[in-house]
Amino acid sequence: MTTTIEVGSTHGGYRRIIPSMTALVEFEAVARNSSITVAARELGVTQAAVSKQIRILEESIGVQLFQRHHRGVRLTSEGQTLFAVMSESLQKVAAVFDRLCEGRSEQQLVLSTTATFSHLRVMPRLHSLQSALPHVRLRLATQMFTGDLRNHDVDLTVRYGNGKWVDGSALHLFDEEVFPVCSATWLARNSLPSSLEELYSADLIDAEATSEGWMTWPTWFRALGANPPKLDYRLHCHLYTDTIQAALHGHGVALGWGRMLDHLLASGELVRLTDLVVKPREAYYLVVPQGRATTDTIMSLAQWLRS
Repeated sequence: MTTTIEVGSTHGGYRRIIPSMTALVEFEAVARNSSITVAARELGVTQAAVSKQIRILEESIGVQLFQRHHRGVRLTSEGQTLFAVMSESLQKVAAVFDRLCEGRSEQQLVLSTTATFSHLRVMPRLHSLQSALPHVRLRLATQMFTGDLRNHDVDLTVRYGNGKWVDGSALHLFDEEVFPVCSATWLARNSLPSSLEELYSADLIDAEATSEGWMTWPTWFRALGANPPKLDYRLHCHLYTDTIQAALHGHGVALGWGRMLDHLLASGELVRLTDLVVKPREAYYLVVPQGRATTDTIMSLAQWLRS
């Protein structure tokens, strides 16, 4: 007896059930950003095009997915159900693409950092990247301010803070310690401060509060329980990297962020002036965009940044 199976006679494939993959991808972007405008910018299409796809999707399944408001959109209960499935599914698809890319000879990752992190943490370690991640070509996107992961041109970003951000999941890199640093030449010309009061009158080099949210000299002193007078700085810099350059050239004492300066401290180009230290509650994190899987390559990059 021969059994004949008519393939496709009783099932039209996923295309029969799913009306538009484009609409689903655009739905996920709108739901994730709670904004048609932001989703359109991320996808590189017009707001009208996104609105049309959402409308087509709602009409095809006969369900309202969003509640429209003046300042954005909010998922209905049905929309939340669909978003949960779409988000998980797209993460799995992205993970597969990442694994396939890892199988190729080279994979590019766009890493967004501030200039301070790029110049003081990444650049001194670039020589070891080839051995740590031989299949990765790193592209640095240095920014003055914290990177926006809704920008689809960025794969990952490094942030300083509490580790809680709505646009991505955070991998802890390292905590920080803040203490006074100077060059050996400056220390040879000046006496070692024996108290906070003596440190007030040292050749302090200050930088403006950075985009990371770092402390300045007054906030550092207050974190130690001191109440400093109005400080007379030897030099005031706009950028923290300039502050460190000034300290390296022997112009005075700067606030040292230990994880940024460990290579300069190890080489002796900078030295710790005192044992006084402040340990902020915030830390550095590698942030993965929402909806993207944390692959082995990303974990390896995080480990390289820690090393």
